[in-house]
Amino acid sequence: MKREIVVVTSAYGNDRVAALGGQQALLPVIAAAGADGVEIRRELCSARELEDLGTLSAAIRARHLFACYSAPEPLFTASGQLNPLLPQLLAEAARLKARWLKLSLGEAPRTIAFDGLRDCLAPGSVALVIENDQTPNGRLAPMQRFQATCRVNALPVTLTFDMGNWLWVDDSPEQAARHLAPSVSYIHVKAASPHNGQFRAVPPDTSEPERWSALLRQLPDSVPRGIEFPLEGADLVAVTRRYVNLLREE
Repeated sequence: MKREIVVVTSAYGNDRVAALGGQQALLPVIAAAGADGVEIRRELCSARELEDLGTLSAAIRARHLFACYSAPEPLFTASGQLNPLLPQLLAEAARLKARWLKLSLGEAPRTIAFDGLRDCLAPGSVALVIENDQTPNGRLAPMQRFQATCRVNALPVTLTFDMGNWLWVDDSPEQAARHLAPSVSYIHVKAASPHNGQFRAVPPDTSEPERWSALLRQLPDSVPRGIEFPLEGADLVAVTRRYVNLLREE
C-alpha cells in the first residue's frame, strides 16, 4: 500500500500563501507534486474562507486530494476545561470534509470530563488528533498522561507526532517515539537546527539526516506523513515533489 503524504500549506510560508491569494491557490502545486493530501491551516483562512469551507473542500476533491484541518487551539483551556470552541472546530472540519481535526493538548486536567468529550466525538464525527506543540503542555509527560487516559477510557483520540517540536521543549524525540508510537496516527515531518539560541524547522535531509530517518523508523509505517518544513524555491512543484517522493520512499 502506498504511503500517504500530506503537504501542510504553511510549509510555503504564511507570507507566500497570502501573496498567492490563499491556501486554495496552492492546491495545483500540491497535486502536481504527487501528494495525497493537504493540511489546511485555520489561521491562514480569511473570515470569508471560513464561512465558505465547502468551496475549498470541493476544490481539494477536484484535485484528487484529501483534507485534514489544523486549528491553533488547545483541546483544554488554561483552567483545564474542555475548549468551548471544540464543537465549532469539528463542524468546520466536517464542512471541509477533513479526515481529522488537529489541535494541541493545552492544560489537560488530571480528571477529564469524559462525557463532554465523548459527546463531541460521537460516531460519524471528524476524528480528533492531538499534537505535541512547542509549549510545556506539549512535553512528553503530559502527552503520556493524556495518551494513557484515552486508552484506559476508550476515548477515540489519537496523536500527531511532530518530530521537531520535542527539541523546542527540551525533550528527546527518540524517547517520545518509544512511549507514544502506538497512539500515533499522523506524523508531522520536520527536522530542527539551532538558531539564535532556539531552533528553526528545516528539511530532514539537511540536518542530521541519519537521526531523523532513524526516528521515522521508530514510528508507525502505515500512517500519513505531513511535510511541515520550509518548501522554498522558484519551482514549487519540483521542490514539493522531491520531498513527497523522499518521504514516501524513506
